[in-house]
Amino acid sequence: MNAITSTNFNFPNQKNLYIGKVRDVYNINDEFLTMVVTDRISAFDVVLPEGIPYKGQVLNQLAEKFLKSTEDIVPNWMISSPDPNVTIGHFCEPFKIEMVIRGYLTGHAWRTYKSGKREICGVQMPDGMIEHQKFPSPIITPSTKADFGHDEDISREEILRKGLIEQHEYVKLEEYTRAIFQRGSEMADERGLILVDTKYEFGKKEGEIFLIDEIHTPDSSRYFYKEGYQERQDNGDPQKQLSKEFVREWLMDNGFQGKDGQRIPEMNKEFVESISNRYIELFEKVSGTKFKKPELKNQIERIEKNVLEFFN
Repeated sequence: MNAITSTNFNFPNQKNLYIGKVRDVYNINDEFLTMVVTDRISAFDVVLPEGIPYKGQVLNQLAEKFLKSTEDIVPNWMISSPDPNVTIGHFCEPFKIEMVIRGYLTGHAWRTYKSGKREICGVQMPDGMIEHQKFPSPIITPSTKADFGHDEDISREEILRKGLIEQHEYVKLEEYTRAIFQRGSEMADERGLILVDTKYEFGKKEGEIFLIDEIHTPDSSRYFYKEGYQERQDNGDPQKQLSKEFVREWLMDNGFQGKDGQRIPEMNKEFVESISNRYIELFEKVSGTKFKKPELKNQIERIEKNVLEFFN
């Protein structure tokens, strides 16, 4: 279906290529990163077999919008986005954790809560809550950043005990995380949405902390529709979401949660198209702009041309 599922460029001064779950990241002489956002999709830390047309563009262009809108809070890695699927930015040394912040009891936090636990990542959750209920104040639940396999929950105390981050830097990351989440929540509210939870990644360059990777996209964040939220809560109805959660739910309904021995169910053309449409819907709802579909042909050549023109 003409999705971009892999790249293998050889750019000038390229030192290496890191292939993540979704992004192909080209290291340009330890000075710049050229990040190609593919149409791969992952769930439960597993890359699914089918690419989703336009998904990479949705992620890249939303991330560009939100990086620009938060650069007054924290410096970020982005220099330019010369192609719908590409961001070029500063080479930073990433911290080994992801900063997850949750405004509502949803997803992984709810599954933990429903199992009877009242603590996640060292943070206490109040008794008597129901799924999708708003926390009294947002909670930060960090996770380790695994190169392979599953990310793991980790507490602030563990992070400091293991020396993953210096205490003064971790305090700064928490401060940035809360401020960016507040800004994202305000922007979502203007669009009739609720920013439910999200994750941020940070790195360092020449001693300075930078916000890196993507922010406030459907892969890193979860949104509810604000209209009808309370009514659905009062009636015990599912919340209307704009996120990748529906893909996880479909996988779980078909017996897959990324565990050993489980097989990924077949993704037919109709299901792939429905995912693509959901990503475009989210882009338009979150950004307030019409999604512009490029031609789904010669995309690899287009990306290479645009990147080379930028560096030239």
